[in-house]
Amino acid sequence: MAFSGISIFSLLLLLLSSSTTPTASISTSKSPTSNFIQEKFIQCFNANSELAIPLSTAFFTRNNSSFFSVLQSTAQNLRYLVPSMPKPQFIITPLYESHVQAAVICSKELGIHLRVRSGGHDYEGLSYVSTFESPFIIVDLSRLRSIKVDIEDNSAWVQAGATIGEVYYRIAEKSKTHGFPAGLCTSLGIGGHITGGAYGSMMRKYGLGADNVIDARIVDVTGRVLDRASMGEDLFWAIRGGGGASFGIILRWKIKLVPVPATVTVFTVTKSLEQDATKILYRWQKVADKLDEDLFIRVIIQAANSGKKDEKTVTTSYNALFLGNAERLLQVMEQSFPELGLTRKDCIETSWIKSVLYIAGYPSNTPPEILLQGKSLFKNYFKAKSDFVKKAIPETALAGLWKRLVEEDSPLMIWNPYGGMMGKISESEIPFPHRKGTKFKIQYVTLWQDGDKNASKHIDWIRRLYSYMAPYVSKFPRGAYVNYRDLDLGMNKNISTTFIEASGWGARYFKNNFNRLVKVKTKVDPGNFFRHEQSIPPLPVEARFLGNN
Repeated sequence: MAFSGISIFSLLLLLLSSSTTPTASISTSKSPTSNFIQEKFIQCFNANSELAIPLSTAFFTRNNSSFFSVLQSTAQNLRYLVPSMPKPQFIITPLYESHVQAAVICSKELGIHLRVRSGGHDYEGLSYVSTFESPFIIVDLSRLRSIKVDIEDNSAWVQAGATIGEVYYRIAEKSKTHGFPAGLCTSLGIGGHITGGAYGSMMRKYGLGADNVIDARIVDVTGRVLDRASMGEDLFWAIRGGGGASFGIILRWKIKLVPVPATVTVFTVTKSLEQDATKILYRWQKVADKLDEDLFIRVIIQAANSGKKDEKTVTTSYNALFLGNAERLLQVMEQSFPELGLTRKDCIETSWIKSVLYIAGYPSNTPPEILLQGKSLFKNYFKAKSDFVKKAIPETALAGLWKRLVEEDSPLMIWNPYGGMMGKISESEIPFPHRKGTKFKIQYVTLWQDGDKNASKHIDWIRRLYSYMAPYVSKFPRGAYVNYRDLDLGMNKNISTTFIEASGWGARYFKNNFNRLVKVKTKVDPGNFFRHEQSIPPLPVEARFLGNN
């Protein structure tokens, strides 16, 4: 690589005054009409695709009666569907890989900004809203959802539009003793899910979903389809945890299946403040990352009515998966975490696929076939943030946390344990760097239902909570999880991207891996065609020239 011999940070002075102005989607002429854009795009599309796109069922303009239902179909954060938010010029739902290739080629040729959506779970709506570029279009991959499971090879090829729930179902359909270690929310689109890391209830045993990817197919900035061999190891490294929509469009992943027992055990035990929740949670912090790696116990923390008039309490629900039977689980708990008071009555022995439904929050006795619907249980107006914790948060600080939680209408925190395999994989193995030394990850969420009417009140609350937690979480940088996208950490401005500005949030998501991601981006997409509010920037032309010398 031309700049491999020079430290990115040695370019600091130059970069402070330099920016990359992407040229792929910028037009200096007067903006053309919507109809003109659509006509030119369709002409270009059909000229560059092996198969014509059926306009009535796969190309949706704002005048189409299905436009808004398609736009809203998988969008999770309703904040980004309010009338004031920008809407795409049109939405394409490709039926074939060649449709995705043509979409890239024609967006680039015609200067139309492109957003890509697989499952619509981007926390800041970046897969279906562009706040700084217009016009823009959406390439919605939800109809590319083929899943081919090969049990003999312990692998599966999965198209980007398939949900993780569908993937789990198709694996279990072929084998009761195979699984895949990815998300707990079953409506996640696997295309974008893995690009951020993909954690789940088997992460302590097998690592992240991205740690278990063995090949991929991606459309690059020129419209070519590349696999691992043709894209090279640098790009293959970058797409497994480096965040979505910076390097190309994922078409499919080849994932490595992992062994699961025929019988697993799940439980949920809830403790309120009146039931010693603070002391038990403090103890959980001490042991969660050191427990048997077959055991994953997350804590779901919420405000609740205390039973007394106008008073709230806080509940902590210990929601767990154990890769084994209840008898062995009780032995592990008695030895490592007796404070929770787990009993045989609390334990539910089940199959791995039914444990997926349990952890996802489906009612008991829900048939696994519901996973084939790919529907979300979670559609709200919300704002979220994340943290990583390396030292146990003291009980006095927890008391202050409880005080703040009961002030908000619908607060939610989820604490996910690390340790096990997560501590054995190098920080630089893939771009996701939050590994050894991390006790647990915190997700903060505030939810509301009255649209943008009182949004600022809730967003202000979560920002204050985030500030309160600063002394108790990781520092230099204060880590964050890229799949819990948070634009408060910083964003690319307008259509210009500066490396220095991007480093602010880039270091939080990726630590030192951000530098390598920038190098890969500069190599594979120097014109910054694939971009959004927190995409990886390429180095400015001046810096590349300096690197050559």
